[in-house]
Amino acid sequence: MSFSPKQQMSGDAVLLAKIKDAVALSQQRGYAHFVGFLDERAAAVSRQYMESTYFKNYMLWGGFAEAERVVFGAFPDFLEPSPEAFPISAVTASFRQCDSLSHRDFLGAFLGAGLKRKSIGDILVEQGRAIVFCREELKPFLLSQIVKVGRVGVKLSEGAKKPLPHAHTYQELNGVVASARLDCLTAAMVGMSREKAATMIAEGGVEVNHFVQISSSKELQEGDLLSIHGKGRYQITRLGPVTKKGRLSFAGKKYV
Repeated sequence: MSFSPKQQMSGDAVLLAKIKDAVALSQQRGYAHFVGFLDERAAAVSRQYMESTYFKNYMLWGGFAEAERVVFGAFPDFLEPSPEAFPISAVTASFRQCDSLSHRDFLGAFLGAGLKRKSIGDILVEQGRAIVFCREELKPFLLSQIVKVGRVGVKLSEGAKKPLPHAHTYQELNGVVASARLDCLTAAMVGMSREKAATMIAEGGVEVNHFVQISSSKELQEGDLLSIHGKGRYQITRLGPVTKKGRLSFAGKKYV
């Protein structure tokens, strides 16, 4: 789902009010306060805001190191932030190997049961198993009430055995561009002209690391994430080396 800049700004203001409240309460009451789960953009907005403040005793955590959806935790000065302090639980859903279930299937089942999106973190699905990260208070409901996802029977149990399922599959991309400018790499990633890419960028159709970027001349770095309206999500994994003809080789991946 995409939002207009005005909608994003309004949502950001509500989010930052919650972040500020959590920080203030952690200092006033002497125990940690939490916000979320947050999606990737909300997490980025939170990090950006916190980097501009004096307060550094905070942490974002989603149940495992690579989590995309995370909880913001503000801690009192005397308490070191740690993953163990977060009100996050992992639940394993087991189902028959011959059945096919997706992230969308699980999320739909949870929302259909009346759960709120902000209470659910990452959902990692593989053949015969899914790992669901959720707010701690939600765990008893999941374990006792969720017995089917769609028409497929599932058995939920507490905890998650490692290794965890992969969150995404990727399509590898390679090519050469004139430079690391946003318009060049956007065009190369999605297979459009540089002029069309520049127009899309100017109209707010491209996000870099979860923030709308309207400057075509922005230089990208390795690791940058691109969200291109109507085209999907991409990541720059390598920039360089420069070819003999002076063009820049690159590698990336598309989330599929």
